[in-house]
Amino acid sequence: MDYKKIFVDSDVLLDVLLSREPFNRYGQLLLQESRDRNYELCSSTLIFANVFYMVAKKFNRSVAKEQLKTLCSIVDMLPFESENILQALNSIHIDFEDTIQFFIAKKHNCELVISRNIKHYKQFDLPVMTAEQFLQIL
Repeated sequence: MDYKKIFVDSDVLLDVLLSREPFNRYGQLLLQESRDRNYELCSSTLIFANVFYMVAKKFNRSVAKEQLKTLCSIVDMLPFESENILQALNSIHIDFEDTIQFFIAKKHNCELVISRNIKHYKQFDLPVMTAEQFLQIL
């Protein structure tokens, strides 16, 4: 399938920004290929906030700001709204944070979720792959 709008979970972004081996190369290729192959990468404002916290914790706030500014030029931010909390609270799915991300992705017509934690997303009605799996089908 030819995916045009892809939701990227925090673990993939953190793999890149924190240089987590061996996964960071797949995340970097995913970001690079989005420009070359014309697919849109999206993530939520909640994920951006969490990623900022983790990068600042490892490095510092200045590094986190610069890294997220660069990330903002590649990945579109989707809003995190109160309805997403309510949907997740009323859902039967176990992982609360991933359920919120699913509802954000679904609302904004994302066609695929890319995550390293695919078991939490398999219970939803959007396809899910790791960055490595996605790059193999390109």
